[in-house]
Amino acid sequence: MADTLRVGVIGCGGRGTGAAMDALAAGPDVRIVALADLFGDRLAASRDGLKDHDAARATVDEKHCFTGFDAYKALLANADVDVVVLATPPGFRPIHFAAAVAAGKHVFMEKPCAVDGPGIRMVIDGARVADEKKLCVVAGTQRRHQKNYVEAIERIRRGDIGIPVAARCYWNQGGLWNVDAQSSRTEVENQIRNWLYHSWLSGDHIVEQHVHQLDVMCWAFGGHPIRANGVGGRQARTDKKFGHIFDHFGLEYVWPGPKSEHGEYGEVFALSMCRQQDGTDGKVEEIVSGTGGVCSMRPGFASITGAKAWTYAGENPNPYVEEHKHLHAAIRSGKRVNEAVQVAESTLTAIMGRMAAYTGKEVTWDQALNSQERLMPESIEFGPHEQAPIAIPGVTKIS
Repeated sequence: MADTLRVGVIGCGGRGTGAAMDALAAGPDVRIVALADLFGDRLAASRDGLKDHDAARATVDEKHCFTGFDAYKALLANADVDVVVLATPPGFRPIHFAAAVAAGKHVFMEKPCAVDGPGIRMVIDGARVADEKKLCVVAGTQRRHQKNYVEAIERIRRGDIGIPVAARCYWNQGGLWNVDAQSSRTEVENQIRNWLYHSWLSGDHIVEQHVHQLDVMCWAFGGHPIRANGVGGRQARTDKKFGHIFDHFGLEYVWPGPKSEHGEYGEVFALSMCRQQDGTDGKVEEIVSGTGGVCSMRPGFASITGAKAWTYAGENPNPYVEEHKHLHAAIRSGKRVNEAVQVAESTLTAIMGRMAAYTGKEVTWDQALNSQERLMPESIEFGPHEQAPIAIPGVTKIS
């Protein structure tokens, strides 16, 4: 591997452009050498922004800029690209990840990594291929790379709160951005530009955003949950411009209990709550309760109350940059890292919760993993795209 890592970006919106800047910040020997996006205007804005940000390291030649549905293929065919950033709407992530590892590229992929069971299975298969090819993969679940979180989880692991028995996690906030439909665009283009509000592209906000908290739950409990049930709905965002996703979810997840000297410690559970409703209280936090204390975590903060009380007081470098530093260090050192299965399990945890809330039924891990429901079309082009019906618990079925 050459000293300079050459990065290609697939998905040039705000997150993709931001991830490219984070990759540059991760070290001086990084260059942005190729860009790909479905839309020419998004690519042009990203290209200009990157050049303004760092002309010496992020001026991308026009011949290495690609647009259209197959733009990712052209970028991956570029032998000058060592690492790819995958930052399109999540529905596209599985096929882009599979193509990236098939092309022999190291990968940084944004969370979540899929929107449905078939997509999760594709990512897990891609993780195996990455291992076979000795490729490195890091995901955009940046709490795994944030120092206060890392130390907090280490303390949970060593027993500072006793045996973890329950948890709570929250991402409650107001509304987010919205892109108005335009009559000059096809329905597919309008939905992709407004992708947050269409579950075939985002997975709904429990998947697109709340995956961060659910990832911490999986991390704290040492694996994925076995079942979920709960509620959700659409009360504050009812206009057509908000597509068909819900604006609130409340879930109970159940994990197998930890082992002790007396055998299994029953089952443990986590309360999961997320909402995007203007005028409501905000809360972004993860809390793990044990038999000997409670650990609270949020960006930049972590503490334990109980016999082994503790508050994090160390440095907290930007986790969005740290995840790229860790990826680049793994590539250069040969000490491989592959977070694909990890992010697949956290994403499926969120998908399982969505399925439970949409249907009003308990959903098991195996049901979610083996689901045949395919939200993301196998092929897509500009044209009509029928809006999926808004889910109704008790009417919508598990597929």
